[in-house]
Amino acid sequence: MTELPEVLLRRLFDAAVASAQPDICVPQHLPKPPKGRLLVIGAGKASAAMAKAVEDHWQGPVEGLVVTRYGYAVPCRSIEIVEAAHPVPDSAGMEAAIRALGRVKGLSTDDLVLFLISGGGSALLPLPLDGLTLEDKQDLNRQLLRCGATITEMNIVRRHLSAIKGGRLAAACHPARVVNLLISDVPGDDPAVIASGATVGDPTTCADALAIVDRYQISLPPRVLDILQTGRGESVKPEDPRLARVETHLIATPQKALEAAAAVARKAGIPAHILGDSIEGEAREVGTVMAGMALQVARRGMPFAPPCILLSGGETTVTLRGTGRGGRNVEFLLALAIALRGEAGVHAVAGDTDGVDGAEEIAGALVSPDTLDRAWAMGINPHDSLANNDGHGFFEALGSSLITGPTMTNVNDFRAIFVAGNVIPDAMG
Repeated sequence: MTELPEVLLRRLFDAAVASAQPDICVPQHLPKPPKGRLLVIGAGKASAAMAKAVEDHWQGPVEGLVVTRYGYAVPCRSIEIVEAAHPVPDSAGMEAAIRALGRVKGLSTDDLVLFLISGGGSALLPLPLDGLTLEDKQDLNRQLLRCGATITEMNIVRRHLSAIKGGRLAAACHPARVVNLLISDVPGDDPAVIASGATVGDPTTCADALAIVDRYQISLPPRVLDILQTGRGESVKPEDPRLARVETHLIATPQKALEAAAAVARKAGIPAHILGDSIEGEAREVGTVMAGMALQVARRGMPFAPPCILLSGGETTVTLRGTGRGGRNVEFLLALAIALRGEAGVHAVAGDTDGVDGAEEIAGALVSPDTLDRAWAMGINPHDSLANNDGHGFFEALGSSLITGPTMTNVNDFRAIFVAGNVIPDAMG
């Protein structure tokens, strides 16, 4: 390898993002034109770019409405693009949800609804059940983001308090045909979890949601609790006859993104190993474990011989303990760096493929063997930064932040660790 490790790691991240670009993955999954109307409805950070890909490759008239995150709009000719807030929803998102639900009413069997769904759709399509308010949804989202719940758990709760999620949007399309094109940002690629499953049946129940609320001691007003306790928020189940004409396609996934990165590494002459595409858990704990694996490779040549690259994806969580700036990828990296203790020849990158780690317009960061030494020299205590959940502040001070701007896609977190190797000879020879 002739290029610097940091340069290669950035190229791997870019390859992962490029593999999930809508203009690459949408056209090959477009359905045949219907006898009636084609209506496009979308939600998520990639939905506007997905809508443009539809317009660029669809033969015939098309109309619709998609909602994306502020700053993620892409100009379209006939599909309306609305921007709204993420990760905490706002009134723009709620108004878009009301309009989307209204547009799918009254369709015929000859009509086709093409749903373009990607990560972020849960916050971007907030429509509270009757009796609830947007403020209720905002407070719930804030608590879910702070408590350490997994994305699967978070979305189980969300869809049982929503008038549009949990299959309700797809059911409203009946009797029209529905085709879902999904860009997955969740571990396991479960369509019911992606954007809280507005367009697919939901096998979970209000009792499941209530158990999660109890587990994380989430404080809900009596009117919200009543919806879960009485079962009034029950979602649309997979066997519901209104979903009989729904078909779903996963067009981009974390695994495919990791494979794209692995191909770039191997072309550069470095073996790449995918450890998993759905790794969850506390970000700092995952960082410590990954550091242990990297050290085993570097010092023992096990289970892989160095030099090599260890790739992984998924979505870790952060239980907020301090007042720092987050987010989960930089928290992972900070814990990784502390556990590596400046191990020679080990470099790493981690970032969210949507370009936003937590609430910051920063994708992630890079770690090198001198990361800790540079921090100490600047008077920054890495342990204090980790305790304060201030990964962004830490890496920004070092000039090691990974900034991409809006990537127009989202296949969850990407992590790559380059291990050059310093294998210790076996003492027994």
